[in-house]
Amino acid sequence: MEILDQATAAEVADRLLEIQAIRLQPDKPFTWASGWKSPIYCDNRLSLSFPEVRCLIRDQLVKSVSHFFPMAEAIAGVATAGIPQGALIANELDLPFIYVRSKPKGHGMENMIEGKVVPGQKVVVVEDLVSTGGSSLKAVQDLRNAGFEVLGMVAIFSYGFEVADKNFEEAGVKLICLSHYDALLPRAVHRKYIDENVLQSLGEWRKNPGAWMQ
Repeated sequence: MEILDQATAAEVADRLLEIQAIRLQPDKPFTWASGWKSPIYCDNRLSLSFPEVRCLIRDQLVKSVSHFFPMAEAIAGVATAGIPQGALIANELDLPFIYVRSKPKGHGMENMIEGKVVPGQKVVVVEDLVSTGGSSLKAVQDLRNAGFEVLGMVAIFSYGFEVADKNFEEAGVKLICLSHYDALLPRAVHRKYIDENVLQSLGEWRKNPGAWMQ
């Protein structure tokens, strides 16, 4: 995983904290669907309701695609949260847009990919949040199965798990994120969302989230 740049990582973290798209509660952890206890909850879909933040994210994702994947011929959003972000990027870059379902449509054409499928087309995948990378890389494989050439993926935020880095490396997918957990924590301390004395615990969660607080 790479980031666009340090300044963008800090600014995006700040704005996501401000609108409460990211919440930090080390004393009252959230429970993820996996059963993991987590001090952080991230819902980047909230950014769509704040025009200034929405435009910041859109512009930086466009910059990421243009800089790292200049050969892109189409943009693919991952359902569901990657769809609006992907559509915004595709519109700015004047590129075709498609999106990948989590499972085939249950009626009609039973599509997994919505939009025009063009085998051989060079596509960049858009995701809002990367945790372990499982659902994101499933979308990549679905696109490859349909004949697309996946250049890489851009995302708003990543937790920075080692397992995610390993999964993306094994899948041969370059991942570019606007911000990540390491950029978030110092901004959260600076803005007094958390106290500095909880940083060790927050660091331990990122290293081994499945065993944290057990």
